[in-house]
Amino acid sequence: MKRIRVTQVKSAIDRPERQKRSLQALGIRKMHQTVEHDGTPQILGIVESIKHLVKVEEI
Repeated sequence: MKRIRVTQVKSAIDRPERQKRSLQALGIRKMHQTVEHDGTPQILGIVESIKHLVKVEEI
């Protein structure tokens, strides 16, 4: 299974609550914070829903 690195690059201010909760579910709390996850379908679905707020890299 591939690993992905997710970094928040845009603010969650003035975003819908669902998008804010998606960031929290990934473990991101602040701007420019980076987290690593396995590329499971659930994680990839969350990332897809907030792709305009984050930068994603494969490891």
